[in-house]
Amino acid sequence: MTSAFGFWDYFIFISYALLILGVGLWVSRDKKGHQKNAEDYFLASKSLPWWAIGASLIAANISAEQFIGMSGSGFASGLAIASYEWMGALTLIIVGKFFLPVFIEKGLYTIPEFVEKRYSTNLKTILAVFWIGLYVFVNLASVLYLGSLALETIMGIPMLYGVIGLALFAAAYSLYGGLSAVAWTDVIQVVFLILGGLVTTYLALNTVSGGEGVIEGFKIVYETAPERFVMILDESHPEYRNLPGIAVLVGGLWVANLYYWGFNQYIIQRTLAAKSLKEAQKGILLAAFLKLILPLIVVIPGIAAYVIINDPEIMARLGDVAQHNLPSLGQADKAYPWLLQFLPTGLKGIAFAALAAAIVSSLASMLNSTSTIFTMDIYRQYINKNASDKATVTTGRISAGVALLIAGIMAPLLGGIDQAFQFIQEYTGVVSPGILAVFLLGLFWKKTTNKGAIIGALASIPIAMFFKVGPKGWSTNPLFVDIPFMDQMGYTLILTMLVIATVSLIQHHGKNDEKGIPLTKALFKTSPTFNIGAFAVMLILVVLYSLFWK
Repeated sequence: MTSAFGFWDYFIFISYALLILGVGLWVSRDKKGHQKNAEDYFLASKSLPWWAIGASLIAANISAEQFIGMSGSGFASGLAIASYEWMGALTLIIVGKFFLPVFIEKGLYTIPEFVEKRYSTNLKTILAVFWIGLYVFVNLASVLYLGSLALETIMGIPMLYGVIGLALFAAAYSLYGGLSAVAWTDVIQVVFLILGGLVTTYLALNTVSGGEGVIEGFKIVYETAPERFVMILDESHPEYRNLPGIAVLVGGLWVANLYYWGFNQYIIQRTLAAKSLKEAQKGILLAAFLKLILPLIVVIPGIAAYVIINDPEIMARLGDVAQHNLPSLGQADKAYPWLLQFLPTGLKGIAFAALAAAIVSSLASMLNSTSTIFTMDIYRQYINKNASDKATVTTGRISAGVALLIAGIMAPLLGGIDQAFQFIQEYTGVVSPGILAVFLLGLFWKKTTNKGAIIGALASIPIAMFFKVGPKGWSTNPLFVDIPFMDQMGYTLILTMLVIATVSLIQHHGKNDEKGIPLTKALFKTSPTFNIGAFAVMLILVVLYSLFWK
């Protein structure tokens, strides 16, 4: 057994890379006599079918932070981290039912554009700057870092070269083709992503069972480490601070999920590019079903790696190669790359292509959305109000390139963080409660005013930072000093909504705001297909949580 790549591994991986680049550039080409306009570049000409939307949502969502970060969290804490995926499935249903109809009816390009229509240009600009900073300094940088970490661990490629290679690969088709190139290549990326992920899960469970198969392997893993299959952690668990018990179901995880799936440009942009609302809702439904199976390929391998490493007999069977890049509770993110080295020649190439697909598709999505927000909400608002289609598309490409350059410089500086998935959630959690409060009240409470929303959005950052660092300065009570970040997000959302509501009521004396959105039953009516699918997703979730509650 060897950790090195063989001929067929290189062949499969290079074939995958050429296929993605070829398809990306082919769908990006300008049709004869038609120059790419803003709708073509940023919204794929509003032509995406449901299956492309569903696949693209998952490809944009699943990145190195899931494959490497969630496997690392699976290694450290177990199946509890799967709540991000399973609760995400339920959140997608809510987004499809209640948020999408409003967004699509308003014909949006960007999420900040909704803010302008509901509130004001000033608030739109504040949030656009928020998002660009978050995408560049947290999301893009962390995906580049984790992807390069995988290349370094598996193939020995130095971090700097890994960052440059991944950045150039994502840029090669996404900067030229825009959302159309990103979405259509995502359909291929998802096939590699799921196939490669299942290959790694199969290998890990088959290794545990000593070649007796996946089912036997799962039984052994479950019997050996039952504590790793608890969904709701109690306060004595070392990972309770990251996944605080029942609050995962009824608390701050809703903030993370509703913000991410409902008001996050690089996710929602796919649904805005749908042929119709019904097509977008069917795509959301497909993504929800895929979310239910994702823990099988991003969490279970991490748990299996934990069992393997703690079993001297299996480790002896694996030989010297098993000692290379060994993960530990202190370096849990090494779990997934460590497993890949045991795959046989050929399958290693497929699994590595899956990891690359996850990284590159997310990079491309984030780049496209960063450039969309910058171009539509800042460039066309403040720099060139009468920009031609050619100038708009060119600015989109340049801004994506600049964002990628900054993120590439930042990426190596993230070295040393453990459980990167948790790091991303924690720092996104400083910004997301305020943005979520502004959107929820803007959508569903007609009395919300622009002034209330601006004061609430600005106040949410010091509120979030108070819960993050403030209590340590004045209290010795562990209840206050070490508030789990998920609870911090929940408290921040509630307090921000109170600030917005108070200012709005004082300003308008309880009257409806003139820009309040009129909501009707007809707006939220969904098809029988969507309703049946949504019921099936909820039923499966009830069964899963019943099986793995404690």
